[in-house]
Amino acid sequence: MTDQNKTRQTLLALRQEIEALRLRSASDQKPVALDQQSVGRLSRMDSMQVQAMDQAKDARRAIQLKSIEAALIRLDEGEYGYCVSCGEDIAPARLEQNPAVPFCIGCAAT
Repeated sequence: MTDQNKTRQTLLALRQEIEALRLRSASDQKPVALDQQSVGRLSRMDSMQVQAMDQAKDARRAIQLKSIEAALIRLDEGEYGYCVSCGEDIAPARLEQNPAVPFCIGCAAT
């Protein structure tokens, strides 16, 4: 398998994993019932906090999916592995850590 095919497979696997996590957590983001007869105030507040955390996780996963899609586009266009800001090579170790990373370490630090 070529490096490009391996990278594509890695990105597709990451996308599938994130999409699966989003589906599993969808039920945790439903509105919290406000019936004080069945749930106490503190339990309800705890449920609302858990719901907010799940919504924040989902927002981060949506950003990750966009990043993966952008990396797949760069791969198709022959631009993968180059910084989208300065055009320099992205260090292979950096791409290994996060195959969807769009910036070299220098541009990411600024």
